[in-house]
Amino acid sequence: MKALRRMLDRVEPHFEKGGRFHSLYPLYEALDTFFYAPASVTRANAHVRDGIDLKRVMITVWLAALPAMFWGMYNLGFQANSAMQEGGVLVKTDWHGWLIGLAAGYDPNSIWDCFWHGACYFLPIYIVTFAVGIAWEILFAAVRGHEVNEGFFVTSILFALTLPPDIPLWQVALGISFGVVVGKEVFGGTGKNFLNPALVGRAFLFFAYPAEISGDSVWTAFDWAVVDGYSGASSMGVDGMSGATALSLGANGGLEAITAQFSWMQAFLGQIPGSIGEVSKLAILLGAVLLLWTGIASWRIMLGVVIGTVAMGLLFNAVGSDTNPMFALPFYWHFVIGGWAFGTVFMATDPVSAAMTDTGKLAFGILIGVMVMLIRVVNPAYPEGMMLAILFANIFAPLIDNFVMRANINRRLARHVNG
Repeated sequence: MKALRRMLDRVEPHFEKGGRFHSLYPLYEALDTFFYAPASVTRANAHVRDGIDLKRVMITVWLAALPAMFWGMYNLGFQANSAMQEGGVLVKTDWHGWLIGLAAGYDPNSIWDCFWHGACYFLPIYIVTFAVGIAWEILFAAVRGHEVNEGFFVTSILFALTLPPDIPLWQVALGISFGVVVGKEVFGGTGKNFLNPALVGRAFLFFAYPAEISGDSVWTAFDWAVVDGYSGASSMGVDGMSGATALSLGANGGLEAITAQFSWMQAFLGQIPGSIGEVSKLAILLGAVLLLWTGIASWRIMLGVVIGTVAMGLLFNAVGSDTNPMFALPFYWHFVIGGWAFGTVFMATDPVSAAMTDTGKLAFGILIGVMVMLIRVVNPAYPEGMMLAILFANIFAPLIDNFVMRANINRRLARHVNG
């Protein structure tokens, strides 16, 4: 590490003002502060000193997402390998198959085979996300003359984990570009955006390319290329395999349709189809423990989402419906299907786009819980809802904080007058 420090110090003058590469200083600064603490720290008495900075906060969130990422890759490969074995499929013949063949096979009983199969789908998505997104970050930092914002470190992994493995890589690049540029940079960059940029990019893809971002066939790495993506298939092929998510099953057939395919524990552990990072609620819970223990995520927001979900779930159960089976789905099933858990832990708690006041955070979370249930249950054509619920709450977060602050001011004024 000392050699790295000496090398960075040696080339630093070339990136400073007047140097040959001064326009690339944000790139140098991002690399330098990734490995070492910033050289410039607060010194005035008016500042509160702390041992953690924004970059370390973002790295902690990134680490919290790793359990969900690793399990998502394994589960993706396991489901694909299991389907291939059941359908008599020997090998994939597209470029994913070439990557898989470099280091593994297609045995669903092999942890490595399953993990590598999933990694060959997820890693290209993440690499494209990071490369394109960081390019936009460096471009805006160079034009504005400031250092690279660390917020993209988290945006990149959260965006990639919400995508289906089947998505074309050019759409990944387009989605993260929209999320970074339109969702954040046009408002001034990290700390000034009022919407979660990862969700903005995901929402753009959902509305622009719904066939590639939704539906049953996009959630598992085996269902979309029955003929030309595989070789050695039996006459049955793999089109008889169901890639339906639990939410789509519930929208069509209610709780009975879900339990016919998966148990609650399978959904909690993540042994079901779904987006890469959202399937294992146990892995997401581990990340939540880290974020709550370090104080990075707000427990009030998480609690609010739970309260809103439970209240609306019980209300819908009591009202009932003869035509919509989602009305009868118990609230505890909503916790373990779709992106509810991932959104609650990693998206809703984004400190920039969420409410700032303590009371506002609780109300903000309740609004998300209510909205996700309304979208999931009342609108079965779009059974997910978490993404739109969080974006909706992001828009109202400043208004919520305004109401809370006004209420506090009025209460103090009343106390002062009465006193």
